[in-house]
Amino acid sequence: KLVIWVDPLDGTKEYTEGLLDHVTVLIGIAYGGKAIAGVINQPYYNYQAGADAVLGRTIWGVLGVGAFGFQLTEAPAGKHIVITTRSHSSTLVNDCISALNPDSVIRVGGAGNKIIQLIEGKASAYVFASPGCKKWDTCAPEAILHAVGGKITDIHGNSFQYNKEVKHMNSAGVLATLRNYDYYASRIPNTVKQSLVP
Repeated sequence: KLVIWVDPLDGTKEYTEGLLDHVTVLIGIAYGGKAIAGVINQPYYNYQAGADAVLGRTIWGVLGVGAFGFQLTEAPAGKHIVITTRSHSSTLVNDCISALNPDSVIRVGGAGNKIIQLIEGKASAYVFASPGCKKWDTCAPEAILHAVGGKITDIHGNSFQYNKEVKHMNSAGVLATLRNYDYYASRIPNTVKQSLVP
């Protein structure tokens, strides 16, 4: 069965606060419970670049075909740059990030925006050790990330399922990387894992 997951305004809080570059529109297509294609539209991309700038862009990907609309870039070698939530932080989120011993932490809104930061080389891992992210937040980004060789799971390393009967909440958080997934997965503390039930 084909299931389509749509988030018409990913990064709602950032939208209301005027952080328009964080805002995305997500359309994910799943087949047999797996994300197979996705679209991330950034309607306000380039909004600060002046009156003559082209506003907005669309990034899309299909498993087995590739991903388009951006320049695939890896994060600087040897740097551990973690991207996480801007508006839903907690002790658990912060404890998990600290355990990764990152060189730097970037806090932005929107799941789609965070995956863009990974595929454009601005971050090496997206870590969200909390429930709150939904299937419509991860389906489209997952398809694009997988199309370029990246990986996204919950904090326990479980793949997300996108069939229509599945619960909408990604209750065991999110861990995503373009490269070096195992490095980050191996550093998630057991205390964090025990707090997040799949």
